[in-house]
Amino acid sequence: MRTVAVVGASLAGLSAARSLRARGYDGRLVVIGDETHRPYDRPPLSKEFLAGTLGEADLSLETDDEDLSAQWLLGARATGLDRTRRAVRLADGSEVRTDGLVIATGAAARTLPGTDGLAGVHSLRTLDDARALRDELARGGRLVVIGGGFIGAEVASTARALGLEVTVVEVAPTPLAAPLGATMGGIVSALHADHGVQLLCGVGVKGIGGERRVDAVHLEDGRSIPADIVVVGVGARPCVEWLEGSGVALDNGVTCGADGRTGLAGVVAVGDCANWYDPREGAHRRVEHWTGARERPDAAVATLLAGGAVEPGLPRPPYFWSDQYGVKIQFAGHAGGADSVTVEEGTPDGRDVLAVYRRAGRPVAVLGMNQPRLFTRWRKQLSAPPRES
Repeated sequence: MRTVAVVGASLAGLSAARSLRARGYDGRLVVIGDETHRPYDRPPLSKEFLAGTLGEADLSLETDDEDLSAQWLLGARATGLDRTRRAVRLADGSEVRTDGLVIATGAAARTLPGTDGLAGVHSLRTLDDARALRDELARGGRLVVIGGGFIGAEVASTARALGLEVTVVEVAPTPLAAPLGATMGGIVSALHADHGVQLLCGVGVKGIGGERRVDAVHLEDGRSIPADIVVVGVGARPCVEWLEGSGVALDNGVTCGADGRTGLAGVVAVGDCANWYDPREGAHRRVEHWTGARERPDAAVATLLAGGAVEPGLPRPPYFWSDQYGVKIQFAGHAGGADSVTVEEGTPDGRDVLAVYRRAGRPVAVLGMNQPRLFTRWRKQLSAPPRES
């Protein structure tokens, strides 16, 4: 391959570029990113950076002496892919011809209709989002977080530590039930009440009040919550619109094999936009976690350089962590297919549980709250190849 293009300049794209060079690729390498920033770490945006204890320089994912000999096209948005000419079209009308392509365009935060241009309403996905929200939180006031997922919970935790009055609104009966299951989701989300954050569950948002600036969040049950700042944390959508009509199969992101390969030769996908096949589950899953964005690109690059001639390995079970109210929350595996969950160590009231999820007696996931040692042991067990019967 004379030219490989990586479309996406965040962690997954950077990891792919690193793997290309580490595996001996010495051709032209072009990294395309729609943001103007060099690759930066996203997890601290909702925690240390938002709290003001971490600066922008600390977010850099590149070392001072790192040189990938790559051409960086930043502030360049991909708008299309011509598979016949193997060309990535950019918003400025230019294009990049390529022999191999790594799709790493990530995901974008979902927004609420009718909130465009309304001051005080934020989402949190990018460094620019975090800058704007940090400035507002520093002024204090009443914060309403719409969405009780991990990003919303982390923002609530950070804001509460800064002294704001915080309310979290979650449409589901139990926050975090989708990733953790209802039982453990309820235990983890109880951290809000422990720290004086009001949690309203089972009610949707009807609308956002305010003319030029937000002043309230109106709920579907008729209640209105006064608000000086609103953070919308209702999930993310994969950024794959630019691939429509390209021949790349799209279904909740880019449909991939267990090693990131797509249906087009010479094209792989990684990161939040990639819907990889999970052999353990027998289904495709999009993994929106830091660890997946760092680890999985190497497998995708290996199959790209080999022309798809390598057998895909077994990806490690998804892993993520969250820091909320001083509690380290770690999770690995898939809770959805479990038929039981048991607390193996600690107590729910102590917020220090180690819980194991099982299906037909076999561990399929593990959750730890301030249990890093035990969690690490169980995570290794989950990552081990399944035994032959």
